Amino acid sequence: MEVPVPARSPHLLIGYKRAAQHLLSKAGMRVLKLQRSASAAAKDPQRSSPLAQLAALVLQRRRRRLPLESAALAPKPRNCRRVVVLGAPRAGKTSLVRRFLREDFEERYEPTREDFHRKLYQIRGEAYQIDILDPAAEREFPAKRRLTILTGDIFLLVLSVDDRDSFEEALALRSEISQAKTALLRCSAEGARVPVVVCANKTDLPASERAVSRAELLRAFGGKDSACTLFETSAKDGGAGLERAFEALAARAGLPVETGPSRHRRLSLRSYRKLWGGGAAGRKSEAHDTPCGALHPLARRPSVSADLRLVLATQGKKRTSKTGKK
Repeated sequence: MEVPVPARSPHLLIGYKRAAQHLLSKAGMRVLKLQRSASAAAKDPQRSSPLAQLAALVLQRRRRRLPLESAALAPKPRNCRRVVVLGAPRAGKTSLVRRFLREDFEERYEPTREDFHRKLYQIRGEAYQIDILDPAAEREFPAKRRLTILTGDIFLLVLSVDDRDSFEEALALRSEISQAKTALLRCSAEGARVPVVVCANKTDLPASERAVSRAELLRAFGGKDSACTLFETSAKDGGAGLERAFEALAARAGLPVETGPSRHRRLSLRSYRKLWGGGAAGRKSEAHDTPCGALHPLARRPSVSADLRLVLATQGKKRTSKTGKK
C-alpha cells in the first residue's frame, strides 16, 4: 500500500529554508568559536579543553601543510620518472599498464578517458617513484597532448598487430615526440634521442589476423640507429616479451631493474609506510635487502599549471647549461 505524499506548499518550503539558514548560521558561529579556542589553545595548552587542543593540532597541521610522505619515503628528484603511454584506441594500453602494476588482465574493453598511476619503490635503501600517465582523452586536443609529451621522461608506444591504423598512429606519435622534445631542448633531432619503448601488442592472435608483419615492425622501429626499442607482446598471455619490455622501460629510464613487476615484493601503501616510515630496526634492515613497491591508491595527475612550470624549468636549465658552456 502506497502512502500518499503530502503536497509541499510554498509556506512549507519557506519554513524549511529559514530553518536551514538558522542551522547554518549556528554551525558557522560554532566554527568561529572553535577557531578562537584553537588559537587560545595554541598559546596556552595547559588551560584549554581537549576539544580546543585537538582543533589547535588540526589547524597547525593545515598551516604547515605537512607532506604526505616522510623524508625516508620521499624519492629524490633524480629518482622520479614519468612514463607516458600513447597509442590508438583498443591497442591494449590499459592492459599493459595493468600488467606492469601486477593486476589481472581484463577481457572486457572500456574506453579510457585518462589513467594516472603512481608507484613507489624502496630498492637497496633508495626511494624511487614512477608516474604512469595514459592521456587517452587528449587525442582530440593537440595542444594539451603536446604539453603531456613535453613533461614525459620515457614513452611507451602501443600498437596492435591486427590494426593497421594503430601502426600508422604509432609512427606519427614517434615523430611528434621527437619534434616536441627537439623544440624543448633546442637541439638537433639527433641530439634529442628520447627513450621510447614500442610494444607491438596482441601477438597471441592467429597469424591470419595480423595486419602488420614482423618485417614492417622491424623496418619502422627496430633499426640500429633508431631511438626506439621494439618488443612483440601479449597483454593477455603475459610472457617473456612483456617482461623484457618492462626491463627495457626501466633501463632506458635510468631506473633499477627491480622496478619490473616480477622483481620486487608488492605491498599495500599502508604496509609500505609502516615498514619504511619508522618501523623496528630489524624489520627495516630486512626491508633494505628486499626490493618493495606500493601503488598509491589516491595519486592524482598534476595540474596543467604544474606541468607548465615543469616545462619552463626544463627550458631554464637548458639555457643555464648553454650559458655555462660559453
